Amino acid sequence: MSVQLVLRFFSQPARPLCKDSVIYSLECKLHSCKSNHIPISINAPIDHNVAINSIANTQRGASILVLALFVVAILVTAAVGLIFGHKLGYQRGLHSMETEAKQAIIDSNEATQALEDLRLSNKIATNQAATAKQELAISLANLNELRENQQALTVENRQVSQLNELYSDVIRDKGGMPLQLLGAKISPLPENAFEYGFDIGMLSSDGQAKRLKPVLTLLNDDDLVEVPLDPASYAIEGIVRIRGRFIMPSGFRPLQVKLTLQAGDQEVEQLYDWKLGGNVDNMLPSLLGLPEVDESPIIP
Repeated sequence: MSVQLVLRFFSQPARPLCKDSVIYSLECKLHSCKSNHIPISINAPIDHNVAINSIANTQRGASILVLALFVVAILVTAAVGLIFGHKLGYQRGLHSMETEAKQAIIDSNEATQALEDLRLSNKIATNQAATAKQELAISLANLNELRENQQALTVENRQVSQLNELYSDVIRDKGGMPLQLLGAKISPLPENAFEYGFDIGMLSSDGQAKRLKPVLTLLNDDDLVEVPLDPASYAIEGIVRIRGRFIMPSGFRPLQVKLTLQAGDQEVEQLYDWKLGGNVDNMLPSLLGLPEVDESPIIP
């Protein structure tokens, strides 16, 4: 009965939370005392300081536990952050290193290709230099050969000139060489044009050059056409080569060609059939592509 009164006394409402905790602690002590068969005096006074200290210790332990959990949470968060940051940094660094490695490989390939191109260019330049040296050597050899040939021709021309002078002196001593036609030709050209050539020879007994006047005339049954010669006269002392071109008058068809030569007191007239103006193979289509008039001697 006394215990019930005590419990009813502590279970009254409108008491503070701290006192309820004290009652709970006291009840626990009572039960503990009962279970251990420790006699409790109902009339024993209750130590409120001990209860308050117990409550304070309990609250302090809870605060320490919360603080420890908070610290652990912070440490875990920091560790996770460090791990994540390390992983992210590692991935970025690895990606950067891979990019740099790829760029380095590309740069190396480009440098290798540039080096190969440079080697190829050097090889080409070396070959070109060797070819240029060979061409230079060939050109120098050809130039030396041309010089030698020119010297030989010069000597030969002097010998021929000397021989001609000797023959001229002999011919003059025998009365000279009369005016005569040594060779003649007329060849067709494009655009109804023709090329003529005459080789005339004369050597007077007095050793003086004479004025030669040639006249070229085209003849058919009814008409004649005189071809203008340029130049119109020549100084002859040995051999004169008359060369030139003319345009045939439209519709005119010659049958014969007459060449009249006059030098000093001598005159020669030579008549040829128009067969001298026969066709020529591989004729050019225009006069613009024609070379200069050939000054070579005419071979009958």
